[in-house]
Amino acid sequence: MTEINHDAAAHQFIAIVEGQRAVLDYTLSGDLMTITHTGVAPSIAGRGIAGELMHAALEVARARGWKVTPACSYAVSYMRKNSDWDKRHQDELLDEALEETFPASDPPSIGNSS
Repeated sequence: MTEINHDAAAHQFIAIVEGQRAVLDYTLSGDLMTITHTGVAPSIAGRGIAGELMHAALEVARARGWKVTPACSYAVSYMRKNSDWDKRHQDELLDEALEETFPASDPPSIGNSS
């Protein structure tokens, strides 16, 4: 397992492996994290480092209640392959949409209408 550091001020997750830098960049707007770039030096590629960066980013997003939009091709692919996380994220969005549609304080009326 690679040590991943989160630089929240720079909106990056960083790993240094054999003196080479691997990075995941993101933007943050409110509670929406957009993953914009993942990059791993060719000399350390093929070891799953980009996946570890994604995993770390998604765990931080989950812990902070952020929604995630993958904008780079690797992030899109990772989230499709790891559909369990994507499914949970979709379920959370659906729950949120339902709460906005039918707030607990104002349940939908069923049956007679006036």
